[in-house]
Amino acid sequence: MPNQSGWGARWQRPWVGLAIAVVVVVLDQWTKQIAVDQLSYRYPVPVTSWFDWMLTYNTGAAFSFLADAGGWQRYFLSGIALLVSLFLVVWLWRLAPADRILTVPLGLILGGGVGNLIDRVAQGHVVDFISLHYEEWFWPAFNLADAAITAGASCWLIIMLAGKASPIEKPPVS
Repeated sequence: MPNQSGWGARWQRPWVGLAIAVVVVVLDQWTKQIAVDQLSYRYPVPVTSWFDWMLTYNTGAAFSFLADAGGWQRYFLSGIALLVSLFLVVWLWRLAPADRILTVPLGLILGGGVGNLIDRVAQGHVVDFISLHYEEWFWPAFNLADAAITAGASCWLIIMLAGKASPIEKPPVS
């Protein structure tokens, strides 16, 4: 069995999470481009009785928070997304061997955050296109990046509540 300790194991560990993040970003940007090319703004295309494709743009954060803030939120939310993304990369790098279970959720969160950051920086808004509803109740439209963030955060929370991982590796005591 190969040696899993030392510098070599530490070097390889974050790449799984980073690879997951890259896959999420690529799929997110690809599906958003399809939505922009194929859908008309705010015109729902029914798929089922509870699911539509519908192109919308969100200038705010989750659930359109700060959407009508006047423009400054683009830079504020981009800055927060960049800082959180950098924090997640460092976290991936510092995961203890016993906490490798967090690699997938952190990769999903990182990829989703970067996917939406790309939209916000390049276009000033995030492209959303998935609309779920029940009768007259509509969930706010979202995209693959949002779904990856939600899935990653949910998995992270379950892992943390189950006590399967510690938040960040503590530095060795000399």
